[in-house]
Parts: sequence; structure tokens; C-alpha cells
Amino acid sequence: MAIHAARGKLVSVIGDEDTCVGFLLGGVGEINKNRQPNFLVVDKNTSVSEIEECFKTFVKRDDIDIILINQNVAELIRHCIDSHTQPIPAVLEIPSKDHPYDASKDSILRRAKGMFNPDEVH
Repeated sequence: MAIHAARGKLVSVIGDEDTCVGFLLGGVGEINKNRQPNFLVVDKNTSVSEIEECFKTFVKRDDIDIILINQNVAELIRHCIDSHTQPIPAVLEIPSKDHPYDASKDSILRRAKGMFNPDEVH
């Protein structure tokens, strides 16, 4: 049995410093055998391509089941999030200290509502 399978799967975080620090203090932080962390602190100097690459890496990792991402950061890579259609890893958009959650921007929530819309014929 693989070590990470015995320990379970990871939650990853892509967000501002306050969000990442909060989750890291809660015990979410992990560095895998390839020395890759399961979090990315996004600040004003973080490029969109760096965020996009991190998201794509998290999606491909088999030790990550949930990706938490600040919604304002998710807006920067919306095309990547919209193209992720697999249930695992689950992508959850969360608010940050400076940006409240807006359900109308959450592509996963919009997709789920479309599946359960009673007016829609299947």
C-alpha cells in the first residue's frame, strides 16, 4: 500500500496569504516526496500563468482530492476551472478576507444548478 493511500488524500489551497496561513495552521500543509507543496500563496507579484500552472498540477496529482481556491483568484483562471469536469479533485471556490463569495460567479455551482434545474428536459 502506498504511503499517501494509508494517510488519505490531501486538501490543497490556492489563495491569498491569510487564507493559506489559516489552512496551514489548521494542518492542511503538506510537501510530497517530490518536494511539491499542496498550497500556493497568491500575491500581487504572482502571475496568472503561475496560478494556472499550479491549478493544473494540483488537478493531475493523485494525492489531492479537494482544491480550495479563493474566488477572486479563480476568476483569473476561470477558463481552467470551467474546463475541469472531473468530480475529483473537487474544486471549491471560497471567499477571502477582502472579497466576499458571489454564487453567481461559481462555475461549479452553476453547473450543478443546471443539472438539477426542473425546467430543463433531460
